[in-house]
Amino acid sequence: MDKSQIKLIGFDLDGTLTQHKTKLDEAHRKTLDRLREHYRLLMIGAGSCSRIWNQMEQYPIDIIGNYGMQCVLFKNGGLDFLYNESHPLLPREVTEARITSLRGKYGYTVFSGGNTEFHDSGCITFPILGTLAKSEDKLSFDPDRKKRRRMYDDVCSVFPEYNVFVGGSSSFDFAPKPFDKKYALSDFCRRYGFSPAEVVYFGDDYGPGGNDESLYRSDFQFVRIDDYTSFPEIASSLLL
Repeated sequence: MDKSQIKLIGFDLDGTLTQHKTKLDEAHRKTLDRLREHYRLLMIGAGSCSRIWNQMEQYPIDIIGNYGMQCVLFKNGGLDFLYNESHPLLPREVTEARITSLRGKYGYTVFSGGNTEFHDSGCITFPILGTLAKSEDKLSFDPDRKKRRRMYDDVCSVFPEYNVFVGGSSSFDFAPKPFDKKYALSDFCRRYGFSPAEVVYFGDDYGPGGNDESLYRSDFQFVRIDDYTSFPEIASSLLL
């Protein structure tokens, strides 16, 4: 990677800059501060821009949310929406029926709370343990993702209208096609005139079904983060 060409740095959040759904720690915040002196910074997330911004405790950064259906620019101490779209694709009863069928096929017919989680953006979550499952049960369910990866191709075939991701610790996330992180970053670069050679992205979820996989397999430069605590050290190469 030729850092002299880099103008834009993109980031995943959970697992890359933080533990899952936790705040930025001081070391990571200071690293972002130093990077911001030299590069434009951009968060690219699966969740909404407001959720990402609040988790980062209102860190001054541009954010793409919902796999590219939302984008906010940090201006004058707050967030200015560039766009905010919603793309629901299927009637809820159709989605529910498909997920119920998958539950029956794989034996996940007992769950806590709802069968499916619907998001305003049109994204969908298939929570295998249910919408009200306990955190400890979700964390212990599939830590190596082997259970969900055995199902992955089947889930994709049942929901061909969506990009499917092995999400969180016990779920699948569906984003309406064509939305994924590669689509989101490519669109941002077209709007602001960045080429792939001028962009580097830091992510942890680059394996099969991961929501960073589309960028890992793209022309954008990708830096793998396998332990979020290593981010400050790895990112320092862009500051030397």
